[in-house]
Amino acid sequence: MHIHILGICGTFMGGLAQLAVAAGHRVSGCDAQVYPPMSDQLRAAGIDLIEGYDADQCTLKPDLFVVGNAISRGNALLEAILDQGLPYASGPAWLAEHILPGRWVLGVAGTHGKTTTSSMLAWILDGAGLKPGFLIGGVPLNFGVSARLGATPLFVIEADEYDTAFCDKRSKFIHYRPRTTILNNLEFDHADIFSDLAAIETQFHHLVRTLPASGLIVANAGEASLKRVLQRGCWTPVDYFNDPAGYRATGDDASGELILSGPTGEIGRTVWQLNGAHNRANACAALLAARHAGVPLTQGIEALARFDNVKRRMEVRGTVGGITVYDDFAHHPTAIAATIAGLRRKVGPARILAVLEPRSNTMKLGAMKSQLPDSLGEADAVYCYANNLGWDAAAALAPLGERATVADDLDTLIERLAATARPGDHILMMSNGGFGGIHDKLLRRLAKP
Repeated sequence: MHIHILGICGTFMGGLAQLAVAAGHRVSGCDAQVYPPMSDQLRAAGIDLIEGYDADQCTLKPDLFVVGNAISRGNALLEAILDQGLPYASGPAWLAEHILPGRWVLGVAGTHGKTTTSSMLAWILDGAGLKPGFLIGGVPLNFGVSARLGATPLFVIEADEYDTAFCDKRSKFIHYRPRTTILNNLEFDHADIFSDLAAIETQFHHLVRTLPASGLIVANAGEASLKRVLQRGCWTPVDYFNDPAGYRATGDDASGELILSGPTGEIGRTVWQLNGAHNRANACAALLAARHAGVPLTQGIEALARFDNVKRRMEVRGTVGGITVYDDFAHHPTAIAATIAGLRRKVGPARILAVLEPRSNTMKLGAMKSQLPDSLGEADAVYCYANNLGWDAAAALAPLGERATVADDLDTLIERLAATARPGDHILMMSNGGFGGIHDKLLRRLAKP
């Protein structure tokens, strides 16, 4: 089959493209911005890329157009496909029909931690020799790629609650029919498509309704929203984590210790590279899901000692003059707070300069602006890049007083950071986008006399 993918350079669609090639399909695709690193991965896989969405791409005559969820009505190529009555499908629907049948799907759902937990789970299974396939919304450093077809029926997928496509407003995860499902957490997010938390809970319950009685749900015991979801009806056994009397992961960020405990006491411990209570919870969830696929908990803990995290999750981009610059994907207030808290436990009294780009659709709408001051509270100084925001970032961050700096110009922000930073500082960049290349620009600026 020849498929032509609209929006191919997105993490999900790019991963799908690589899976399709590995499965023997011919793949081409287009995007508004064809750029590295995804463009390099795709070309290395032999995929033809086209810049833009010109309607004349219909003359390629693929067997099927696969339409990413970033593509909206009004897109020239999509309109031509509809006008000409050409065959099309969403990415999740194509995946469900051509890659996932016959697989033991392990889905990782939740507002936060999906990428990291999926990566941990795939690594634990791989460490046990089970050679899983996976499709993850980031690049696990242990694998170096975001997608792999795998050599066994096991397939780990990041089960996103965002909508499927222009033609299908259900959450993506409804297509995957997992056998093992992690419900990591559930908060209000994606204000551009969900009206409130109850609307997201309904989508999560749609997922629960597709799970087999022979499967397993691994759910966060500390989330009232998930309890409400399961109370609406559940036909699948549930293992809880973050349970003070059950399965839980504790540890110490300074030493890197990770301790897994269960209902009868300690199960095992190791030293690993990650920090923060949120990552310990992610680890506990991944370990319980891997156990359902046959990996003993103690063996899973040993694998986590060799887990190298995910690109753009507390990734050290460089150190200049004793100043360390990190890159992190955090963009929701809860994730921002957890990320800063994890770094604080690791670096102790050293100064943390938090740098935020409110770039997600939810952030741009201002739905979370009132929560930002508290989420940034543990930082010693806060810098916000407020370019093209529809709300007043300075007013929103006013409770932080003189600790907060807001700039509309990236170069100005970099100069203020460089003037403030001193040896021993930790500069934490947080954005779900490229942030204008601020990491390398700042490192170059810090290197100047």
